[in-house]
Amino acid sequence: MKDQPSMHRKTRIAIAGAGIGGLTAALALMQRGFQVDVYEQARVFGEVGAGIQLSANGTRCLFSLGLQQDVLRSASQPSAKEIRHWSSGDTWRLFDLGAESVERYGAPFLMMHRADLHAVLVQHIQAIRPEALHLGERLTGWVQEHQGVELTFENGPVRQADVLIGADGVHSRVRELLHGHDDPQYTGCMAWRGVIQARDLPEHLRRPVGTNWVGPGAHVITYPLRNGELMNFVGIVERAAWQKESWTEQGTVEECRADFAGWHADVLSMVERLDRPFKWALMGRTPLPVWGKGSVTLLGDACHPTLPFLAQGAMMAIEDGVVLARCLDSCPDDPATALQRYEHLRHERTTAIVLKSAENTRRFHNPALASAEGAQKYIETEWAPDKVRARYDWLFSYDALSVDAGAQIAAEPA
Repeated sequence: MKDQPSMHRKTRIAIAGAGIGGLTAALALMQRGFQVDVYEQARVFGEVGAGIQLSANGTRCLFSLGLQQDVLRSASQPSAKEIRHWSSGDTWRLFDLGAESVERYGAPFLMMHRADLHAVLVQHIQAIRPEALHLGERLTGWVQEHQGVELTFENGPVRQADVLIGADGVHSRVRELLHGHDDPQYTGCMAWRGVIQARDLPEHLRRPVGTNWVGPGAHVITYPLRNGELMNFVGIVERAAWQKESWTEQGTVEECRADFAGWHADVLSMVERLDRPFKWALMGRTPLPVWGKGSVTLLGDACHPTLPFLAQGAMMAIEDGVVLARCLDSCPDDPATALQRYEHLRHERTTAIVLKSAENTRRFHNPALASAEGAQKYIETEWAPDKVRARYDWLFSYDALSVDAGAQIAAEPA
């Protein structure tokens, strides 16, 4: 049964971070009548990031929040995903999307510019309460008190809340104050990302499909955005240690081309047409055993940052936001218990995604892919239909709207 929103809440929710996860949580909570304030350190919302793959487990959540029309207006709906060999260009079907995703999982698989989804979430939040979004507010500290949480900001007044949600990304200040400094380790891979004007590409590269180019030591992901107007490009390459974990570090087309020297002409054609290529180091983190404490918890990359090899990072944050809102709605007078339920419901799944994403590095970069002959056998084995279903069905079929948000948590043995 779908949740019945309980209105007229007095519970005050503070969310640190206005990324996809923080905004999803904010909207889901506001629709249930909670008083929500989102604090974002950036002074303006910009065109941050590039493409995002919205598998059925994510679109199901977004549509439940009333975003279906706005999301479909600017998303691309691919017909399939495919595997291509890095040098020969040989192509294998990975899985069909479009109507098959709706039939199998009850929701579509979409591809969308991150900034477009962000704008949709902001628009719907502002339609409920424009003053809920606070830009240029950098959280510096918080103290948990009997009556809630006291928040301090770099250049602002002290504020009070009943609950604090740290949705402030991989460099989370809320997580640091809960658990101390983390210790990320360089994975040996760095990523290139950028977008291409689709009109500048040959017709065969404008097809409405997502493509995984796989090769020894590197892989490339491409897919359409904005109803096919743009093509998203992400290239992952093994490199000597480089520690710059930033989405805004700009590189050059020449440097990116050098990293994919010898690759198929289709890949190089896309590299040549990149509009401002950006690069960042891929850092690995051990999943946190515990996320929150009392009336403070974490969400999205703040608690389970993952490598981008299952395309589930944003989906986890969206799921977190919906499940968190449902848990608080089921237990509004005892937020600490609600947050424990949320963590209990989400911890096992998100940990599994983090670990399985790391496993995909070896699959995408396997030495067997060096030659077309070795690749044929390897791809037909590793991407056999039964193995593809085992890797993806449990991801796409998950329903954040039906997990038991009111379930009691078993007490730890004495």
